[in-house]
Amino acid sequence: MRTPIVERIAGWSARHRKTAVLGWLVLVAAVFVGGHMIPSTNVQQYDAGQSGQAERTLNRLNVKFPPAENVLIQARPPGATFARDPDLRKATAQVVAALRARPASAADIRSPLSPGGRALISPSGTSALVRFNVPGNSDHEDQTVIPDLTAVAAVQARHPGLLIQEAGDASGDRAINGLVSADFRKAEETSVPITLILLLAVFGALIAAGIPLLLAATAVVTAISLLAIPGHWLPVGQDASEVVLLIGTAVGVDYSLFYLRREREERAKGATVGEALRIAAGTSGRAIVVSGLTVMIALAGLFLAGAAVFTGIAVGAITVVGVAVIGSLTFVPALLSWLGRWADRGRIPFLGRRRTAARPSRLWAALVRRVVRRPLVWGGVAAAAMLALAAPALGLRLAYPANDVPNNVPIVATVDRIQQAFPQTPSPGEVVVTGADLAGPAVRNAITELQARASASGPIREPVTVSAVAGGQALIVDVPLAGNGQDSASDSALLTLRDQALSATLGKVGGIAYAVTGNTAGSYDDTRLLDQRTPVVLAVVVGLAFLLLLTAFRSVTLPLISIGLNLLSVGAAYGLITLIFQDGRLQGPLTSPGSAPLPRGSRCSCSCSCSA
Repeated sequence: MRTPIVERIAGWSARHRKTAVLGWLVLVAAVFVGGHMIPSTNVQQYDAGQSGQAERTLNRLNVKFPPAENVLIQARPPGATFARDPDLRKATAQVVAALRARPASAADIRSPLSPGGRALISPSGTSALVRFNVPGNSDHEDQTVIPDLTAVAAVQARHPGLLIQEAGDASGDRAINGLVSADFRKAEETSVPITLILLLAVFGALIAAGIPLLLAATAVVTAISLLAIPGHWLPVGQDASEVVLLIGTAVGVDYSLFYLRREREERAKGATVGEALRIAAGTSGRAIVVSGLTVMIALAGLFLAGAAVFTGIAVGAITVVGVAVIGSLTFVPALLSWLGRWADRGRIPFLGRRRTAARPSRLWAALVRRVVRRPLVWGGVAAAAMLALAAPALGLRLAYPANDVPNNVPIVATVDRIQQAFPQTPSPGEVVVTGADLAGPAVRNAITELQARASASGPIREPVTVSAVAGGQALIVDVPLAGNGQDSASDSALLTLRDQALSATLGKVGGIAYAVTGNTAGSYDDTRLLDQRTPVVLAVVVGLAFLLLLTAFRSVTLPLISIGLNLLSVGAAYGLITLIFQDGRLQGPLTSPGSAPLPRGSRCSCSCSCSA
């Protein structure tokens, strides 16, 4: 009988241990260096549906909207107004002068001191806004805006009695990027020590505990470096790197534990290192391959979701799982063969002797005996508990968050102050119109009729404005919508605009095409796509997983039980997400200091739901 391929791979690695270990480390180093030598690219991401269609049109016409920034100048003492307080006007003039001194990072500056600037003074008169755009390449806006932030901070230092703060698209991106980078570093700095402590508690020996961490670290580094290749054609962003770190650490440690635990058990029974590795390869190694393939199939379902951000996450996650599987079949057995019984060295006092013996756990053994003795009772209780946790997920409502930055980040407080001082409607629906004779009477009359449909209290609000872009090759019609931009009123207004107002106006003009985009449209289209694709993704993932498990176990019952348990677990996770993030349960313990609690009844953002 021919030896299974998993055992042959592990056997070769064990016999050529130096070649396998050094070859793996050289491969990781080469991929790391090569990934940094490949120039990075930024693949454009588009929303779904009409919104994405309009974004593609604007991108094809090379229409760029510069990031907009706002500087809030606000009086701290009550009663001080822009008209009466000379310090407010002086600070405003200094902000304008400081920004004009930096034409490379600030353009189109508008202030209350400019002609027609009365709208930039709040109704109460206690606040003023200075608005400007950040010119240049939008891909580097988070760096371009730094001189402006520095200039505004300098003016704030000269006027401690006033509140002078900046917020906008570029500064928001900088805050998000800084937060993501800090969180990424924090995850790296905390996950390794915590994981090491847990592994030390499990194995009781420093060397044995370090092997899973070594595999996880090399798998993560390799996968993140490899992402530079698909990043030239697919939208692979920072989100993918975060997922690679989390999943790579988990599977790297998990797969190493499979091997290491079984190898130690066999050695404790009297087997040699070679015999123990062969047995571990035939059992744990096969389990690793089946587990890895199942995880990769499940992650491949993200490609069917249709959202660009999920494509990058799927590529990164599949890559790191694949690398971890390969390392588990080659690097780990070779390293264990090389170390031999040295893997048990570095024992921890009071833990080392007991843990390194690889004895069965008394706690889990006792629990399993109880469960096996009364399987229906225990299984029924567990299933009922999981179903109870999953029940709230029936009310899960998906939406994209209006603000991706936590409430305890300073820029969020600035945005809130601006919105309170200058209450305004959300970003409008943007109708991108292309075609022939856009300046002709037919298009003008249709837009005039569209403007006549707007009102102060209807779904389509006033004023409806028009601007020509790309040398007249396209028109952008801004249509204010009812609601707050994320609620059902905004969705209803968007559908009214698309299905009724535009069909009855621009839809009757021949030779033109139009599509509606904007924040509300993008959120609605993306969420609707997720709603449509989720059943398809679920069916494909479950079907492929069933076929794989059927082939691995040669049984129908085991795959069905496994898939059923996974669906129960996922349902319970979604139920907890709904309870915490949508319904506002446990918001007290989970809310970070200085941040506002989640409003009860708000919709779950797509980002939190997908991370489950």
